[in-house]
Amino acid sequence: MEIDEDKIDEAALALFYLTLHDKFGRAWKQIDWSITERLYEKGYIHDPVGKSKSVVLTEEGLAKSEELFKKLFVKSE
Repeated sequence: MEIDEDKIDEAALALFYLTLHDKFGRAWKQIDWSITERLYEKGYIHDPVGKSKSVVLTEEGLAKSEELFKKLFVKSE
C-alpha cells in the first residue's frame, strides 16, 4: 500500500485547527515528527523543533488549516 503523505499532511493541518488555543495560531503538536517537519518545509508552521508542546501556524498555515478542517470534518447541510 502506498501512502499519500500530502493527504496525511492535510489531515494533520486540519487537526491543528481543532486544537488552536490562542489568538496567535498556536496549536498542540501531538502529531508525528515527520509530519510536522513536512508542514514546516511547506511553510504552514514555524520551526517545530524545541521543548514546547505546541507549534505556531504561519498566516498561510492558519488559513489553510481552517479551510481543510471545514472541508474534511464539517457536515454539509
